[in-house]
Amino acid sequence: MASLNYLWQHRARFPVGSKAFYRAWGKRLFSYAELRNRNRSRSSLTAAGARIHETAEIGDVAAQGNKKLLTIGGFSFLGKVTIDLHCAISIGERVCINDGVRILSASHDVLDPKWSLIKGAIVIEDYAWIGTGAMILPGVCIGRGAVVGAGAVVSKSVAPGAIVVGNPAKPLSKSRCETFDYNPCEFLAANRAWLVG
Repeated sequence: MASLNYLWQHRARFPVGSKAFYRAWGKRLFSYAELRNRNRSRSSLTAAGARIHETAEIGDVAAQGNKKLLTIGGFSFLGKVTIDLHCAISIGERVCINDGVRILSASHDVLDPKWSLIKGAIVIEDYAWIGTGAMILPGVCIGRGAVVGAGAVVSKSVAPGAIVVGNPAKPLSKSRCETFDYNPCEFLAANRAWLVG
């Protein structure tokens, strides 16, 4: 939701001169630099060919490779994330990817004497949550609403709603609910200043 146009249209309104009015505008001015930086991150990636919805929040993303291979859906949040674009990477809507995550769409075959490159598209479906410091390896699909725990290394696809942890990532016996109704971008302080006040 870093789009300033979106935030302006959906801003919380308060009577001019009220305490709530001054508090909201104080928060908005204080957080403006953060919004501007996320807008710049999204703009630089889209200028290079990435397809990113205007409501996606793009933090300090280091995207290496062909930016045209990157797609990010609406209301998704990416923090300080490293993405290696050797193959298509598709991130759905309302996805949360925390700081320190690495998304790698290529690696080397350790069993091949020529150490050949292995590529694989990565799909992260709607409402998935990738925890801090996790690593997503080539060819993986993270199912709708799945959770990847902090520091997990995911080398195999994750079923919808599953919760995986560890290295290598293994599913826990519990799973998430089947229906979701939240927007991870609404939890960011800079956005709340506009939407809530």
